[in-house]
Amino acid sequence: MKPRIKEIILVLTILVTPALVKAQPAYISLKFVDPLKKVFKEAAFFPDQPALADVARGEYASFQFAFRSNAPVQGLQASLRGNTAASAFISTGSVGYVGYVGVGRPLADPPTDRLISASNLFPDPILDTMQSELPPGCTQPIWVSVKIPKNTEAGEYHGSLVVTGKTMNKSFSRQVGFTIHVYPVTIDSSSLWVTQWYQASPLTFGMMNNGKDVPLYSPRYWDLLAVLARKMADYGQNVSLISPLQLTQYRLEKGKYYFDFSRFDRTAAILKTAGALKRIEGGHIAARMGGWDSDIGVLVPRITSDTVVLEKRPFADRQAQDFYDQFIPALVAHLKEKGWIGSYMQHIADEPTDSNAETYAQIAAFVKKLAPEVPVMDACHTHKLKMDIWVPQLNFLRDEFHFYRQQQQAGSELWFYTCMWPQGEYANRFIEQPLIKTRLLHWINFRYGITGYLHWGFNQWHHGLRPFEETTDRNSEGGSVLPGGDSYIVYPGYGKLYGSIRLEAMREGINDYALLQMLDRKYPGRAMDICRETVFDFNKYDLSILALRDRRKQVLEALSK
Repeated sequence: MKPRIKEIILVLTILVTPALVKAQPAYISLKFVDPLKKVFKEAAFFPDQPALADVARGEYASFQFAFRSNAPVQGLQASLRGNTAASAFISTGSVGYVGYVGVGRPLADPPTDRLISASNLFPDPILDTMQSELPPGCTQPIWVSVKIPKNTEAGEYHGSLVVTGKTMNKSFSRQVGFTIHVYPVTIDSSSLWVTQWYQASPLTFGMMNNGKDVPLYSPRYWDLLAVLARKMADYGQNVSLISPLQLTQYRLEKGKYYFDFSRFDRTAAILKTAGALKRIEGGHIAARMGGWDSDIGVLVPRITSDTVVLEKRPFADRQAQDFYDQFIPALVAHLKEKGWIGSYMQHIADEPTDSNAETYAQIAAFVKKLAPEVPVMDACHTHKLKMDIWVPQLNFLRDEFHFYRQQQQAGSELWFYTCMWPQGEYANRFIEQPLIKTRLLHWINFRYGITGYLHWGFNQWHHGLRPFEETTDRNSEGGSVLPGGDSYIVYPGYGKLYGSIRLEAMREGINDYALLQMLDRKYPGRAMDICRETVFDFNKYDLSILALRDRRKQVLEALSK
């Protein structure tokens, strides 16, 4: 080719190529993705599948849609629309935008199905606003949650997600339809006991208050506690940890203690009003005197002019026993006066082991002597003691299931808990796990006849944690690293809480448990047959999302007959 012709082609390429690129319209994709599938920022392929939710009355229909554009998008907004008059309730549903968080340290014992993110960012919080601009090639999951009123007629209801925004200086609008199949089945409430321990410190509430600490028991403190309580209740929590030891105001005169339970009462009233307190977990009255294997001692208030400091003392300490000789009977009398004695349970010390079981047992026996009608419960690493409500860690439950089943048959309650352990193939709440494993926690409850679930971290934002950035954390002793998602399952906003896709999965699992219980009462044995197809063992499951959807549909159809 002659040099002159090459120059002409080069000039034309420089002039024409930008014009062609500029003239090309932006490619925008809006696709349904099953809400049990975690959608990463870099995800680009989403197979076609129907946007359908099979639900009972009284629960929520959840949908997830992946939005993606090859050009920057500004002002992205999404809204719901019911396509018919009968579907009008769909318009009152909520729309959220799934945010991404970091997991700085992988699980110590990663499962074979651990999720890997190329960006090291994982989807979790559900936010109510979008960032100002969505970069090109980044996928944005949009979360839809529609509450199904209990008086809804059975049948199919059709709605649409409408997404608008601006790209390449042009406004756009896209919509995608979805269907909610409501069965003639109603979930009133679940009999599963669920507790996730909340934090209500000045620092923690300060993260819901533009970074300004919230003084204990100030008007703002009580307002934010109510926000916390409503969020817990909305997602199926019906048991809450309240510490009468910490909330009580004390006066000591000539060896006699006087107790003011008004702060305890107000806390309980707020949680009860929200629906998060069908049973009360009395906070721990004892703790390790030193390291993990050390003896357990009791907590005794040291009264100053304006604060109460809880000090650890050996159980043999005479002053400690003198305090509890007065405190326990006064607390029991107060619970009876309020009508709460039948719903109150007492923690002694968290996670006793073989090495300190003896000192734990001494304190527990002392409490039971003073309050025989109050059941003792604790998360435990040993079965070499006595409890009324056993709460072993899930892997210990598996290892000693024969013992715990015997205890249950003898009249004790049996729950289980998860925390930073177990890992490996066990179901848990970790961000690196497939979301279906969080939901299956409560299929495990049904499969093995376990009536409660406990987790320590509802909103434990502490130790300088940046909840929206890094989700791994160190425990209170500064030792082992807590996995991503272990410390909390909600995120702080100003005067509010953001949920998460893990919290959504937990609520759906709680509803699954309720439906399986209903089916078991109607057709004994059928629910267990279905459950066994999903949960093979405490740490072995069918993780097929489509199979889980099909089995849940079987339950709804059987209950509809």
